[in-house]
Amino acid sequence: MDVVVALAGPADDPGIRGLVRRQTLPGRIRLAMPRDPDFSLGCAVTGDQCRILVARSVADGAIVGVACRSVRNIFVNGREQRVGYLGQLRVDERFRGRWLLSRGFSLLAEIDREDPLPAYLASIVDGNDEATGVLVEKRRRCFPAFHEAARYRTHALRVRRPKPALPGDEEIVPGTVDQLPDVARYLREEGARRQFFSVWQEDSLRDLDRFGLRIEDMRIARRAGAIVGVVALWDQTAYKQAVVRGYSGWLKALAPLVRLPRVGEAIRSAHASLVCVANDDTRVFGRLLRDLYNLASSRRFDYLLVGLDTCDPLRRVVRAYPHIAYPSRLYLASWSKGDRLHEQLDCRPAYVDAATL
Repeated sequence: MDVVVALAGPADDPGIRGLVRRQTLPGRIRLAMPRDPDFSLGCAVTGDQCRILVARSVADGAIVGVACRSVRNIFVNGREQRVGYLGQLRVDERFRGRWLLSRGFSLLAEIDREDPLPAYLASIVDGNDEATGVLVEKRRRCFPAFHEAARYRTHALRVRRPKPALPGDEEIVPGTVDQLPDVARYLREEGARRQFFSVWQEDSLRDLDRFGLRIEDMRIARRAGAIVGVVALWDQTAYKQAVVRGYSGWLKALAPLVRLPRVGEAIRSAHASLVCVANDDTRVFGRLLRDLYNLASSRRFDYLLVGLDTCDPLRRVVRAYPHIAYPSRLYLASWSKGDRLHEQLDCRPAYVDAATL
C-alpha cells in the first residue's frame, strides 16, 4: 500500500481526528488522545506558523499519518531564540515500518530549507521504544538528528477536596487584564533563567483565552507589590481529550483499589502552566500550587498536570502530592550539521509548558 505526503487542508480534519482517536500512547496508563472537534486547535497552541502534514493511502484516500511543525520564540542560555517544534506524530499501525516517515521528514526538511531554524524541540515518552529506535537510535538519512536536551516529568496530581491554603507573607491574587503588562514583563525577565521558556508578550498572553487559559485563572504572587511568582490553570478539554485504553505494570493491579479511571473513561484534566517563581522559592511555589489545586478542585477536574525538568528545584513541591509520573525526554533536532544548539546549552533547568507539547 503506497502513501502520498502533503500539507493538510480543512477537508482533512475528520480523517486526522479519526486517526488520532484510534492511536494509543504507551506508558503506565495507555491513553488515546482525541482532538475533537478541531485537530488544528491543539496544534496552534504549540507555536506560530503551524503546518500540519498528512499521509494519505493511495488506495482509498484514508489519512494514515500526521505530524505538526510550528515555530516559537524561547530562551536559550538566557537569550531569545527562534526555534521550531515537531510533534503530534501519529502513524496508522498498518503503515509502520514502511517509508511513510521518510517521506514525511523529507517534506519537513524541504520546509526547513525554505524557513531554516537552528533546531526543533520534540519530546518522546519513555517506554515508546519504537519512536526512540526509529527517530533517535536508527534514524534514516533524511531524518533530523535528535539530541537529548533534558529529562522531563509530567506529574498527574490526583485532585480531590480543596486543601487548606498555605501561610505566607505574599499576596496571592487572580489575574486581571490590567496586570498583563506586568506579568508579561516578569515572565520574560524571570523565565530567562530556564532553558526553552517561552518569550511571552502581553498580546500573546491575552490570546491564550481563545485556547482555554483565562486571565482570571492565573495566580500571581506579589511581595511588597512586586511579582514573585506566577502559575495558571489551562483547561484544554474543549479541543484536547484523554481516554484510558488500559494500564500496565503495577498500575494494572492497583487501578481498581485506588479508583483510577476505568478503561474507556475520559479523564478531565487541566495543566498547571506558566510556572515561573523568582529565585526558585519553593515556599512561594507551594502556595501558588495549592491555590491552583483548589481551583482545579472547584472546577471538578480529575487531575492537575504539572510538567517539569527532573532537575528543577521546584519539583520537590509537586512530588509531595499524590501523583502519577509520566517520564519523557526533550530533544533538540536539526537537519543542519552546522547548527549544534544542543552543544551550547548551559546547566540551567529546562521549562517547556506541558500544555504546548
